[in-house]
Order: sequence, then structure tokens, then C-alpha cells
Amino acid sequence: MNKRVILSILVENYSGTLSKVSGLFTRRGYNIDSLNVAETQDPKISRITVAVTGDSYIIEQITKQLHKLINVIKITTLSEETSVQKELMMIKVSAVGNKRSEIMQIVDIFKANISYVNNKNMIVVITGSEDKNNAFLEMLKPYGIVEMTRTGPTALERC
Repeated sequence: MNKRVILSILVENYSGTLSKVSGLFTRRGYNIDSLNVAETQDPKISRITVAVTGDSYIIEQITKQLHKLINVIKITTLSEETSVQKELMMIKVSAVGNKRSEIMQIVDIFKANISYVNNKNMIVVITGSEDKNNAFLEMLKPYGIVEMTRTGPTALERC
């Protein structure tokens, strides 16, 4: 049975490390649902957060192969129970005339932020769970989504 898993991978922060990690997925034919990479509090270490979907055998194989990479320091499988998971979503929505105040009410209800406004559009930023962000997106669709981007989940272990 396929399930979605989030892997938090600490790696040495060298040029080419991300290429090695993502290349492993490509060579094995595994799809990456989302990928986030950033330096940690130590500039010598980066955290790669990867969301993948597969059965337990595939997830086990991915983890075993990742452990073989020289730049990998630690791999943690994160669940919703053992971690804090959030994603960032930016949406450019059509906001002409009286639509603007209605959109602002929705933004307020979801505790999102308006980052940019002009006479035609506004850019709204929201962070939260995938479900919360999807619900927010559904509320904005009737106003006209011009463009959007989202990070996919990023996460930290609770303990």
C-alpha cells in the first residue's frame, strides 16, 4: 500500500550534494513529490526535506540508498505525530473592485497575509498544513487564480 512519507536528510553543504541525492531518486525511478533544501544553523550542513510516495519496501530502499551517499549525515522519517510540518503557498488572485474586500475577509479567516496589491491583483501568502492550504485555495478559486506556487511540506522533528 502506497503512503506519503517525508524524509528529513541532513547533508554536508557542498556543491553537488543535492544533485547526488536527487540523482539517486532518478536512477531508481522514484518520483519526488516535493523537495526543499536550505542551510541549517550550521552553514556546513543543509537539510533536504523530501516528500515521496511509495510502499514500505520502496521507502526502505530509498533510505538504504541514501545512507550509502558519502555526504549524507542523518536521515529521519517524519510523521505528523512526531514532527511539525508546514508548507508555504503564494497565490496571485484577481482582486478587482468589490472582490478585494471579500478576499481580504478570507485572508483574515485563514490567518494568511497580503504581500502585494495593485489595481488588478493581490499576492497572498499562507503557511500551514497541506489540508489548510488546499481549503484556502478552494476558497480563492472563484475569484480567479492568476498564478500560484507552493513549497510542499517542510518539517522538523518535535523532540
